[in-house]
Amino acid sequence: MGFRCHRSEPDRQAGERHALRRFNRPALFARKGLLDVFLRAFAVIVVISPPLARGEAPACQAPPAQLGNFQPTTPPRAAPVQPFEPEDGRQRTLADLRGRGVVLNFWATWCAPCVREMPQLDRLSKMLAGDGIKVLALSEDRAGAPLVRQFFDVNGIKNLEILIDGGGKVMREAKLKGLPTTILIDRQGLEVGRVVGIAEWDAKETVEFLGRCLGR
Repeated sequence: MGFRCHRSEPDRQAGERHALRRFNRPALFARKGLLDVFLRAFAVIVVISPPLARGEAPACQAPPAQLGNFQPTTPPRAAPVQPFEPEDGRQRTLADLRGRGVVLNFWATWCAPCVREMPQLDRLSKMLAGDGIKVLALSEDRAGAPLVRQFFDVNGIKNLEILIDGGGKVMREAKLKGLPTTILIDRQGLEVGRVVGIAEWDAKETVEFLGRCLGR
């Protein structure tokens, strides 16, 4: 677990001055060089790597340009728990996929950018299957599964399930600001990042990054 400091810079500096006043006593540092040793040890404790301080998963750093507007979720937070519905109407939740990485795309048939990237997400689903990563396309269409089924049939979408976010419950819990938005969820069920807007989902660089970030 990474160490994180929540104090402001003035507070931090004041704390360091207090620590020096507290420990800079002749009785404690009678031997030459002991204060220097202490300060070096103190520096080792508080100087930590930026990724651990921010709570980022190391494998999810340095996203490729093909992922567009990728925003790391720092620190990672729990994925939405609200249920969604597949075509058969039986409710499911993201907890059902714990142990697998998830690429959760929020879209709608009335959203032109969403429609544009749907064939890429369809190909991505097949490309990531061997890495234990599930690609979900969660529709915000109020007309529900029949409309999405028609869209999938017309556009040859074969590798994605028909999933409906009834009433937009999952979208609201995830605090989305627009469509398309795609959330990356690791095997522990934590959101580690999101892509706001479109991306080149079937690009080689994207596939490699997702496999590294979310895969086995």
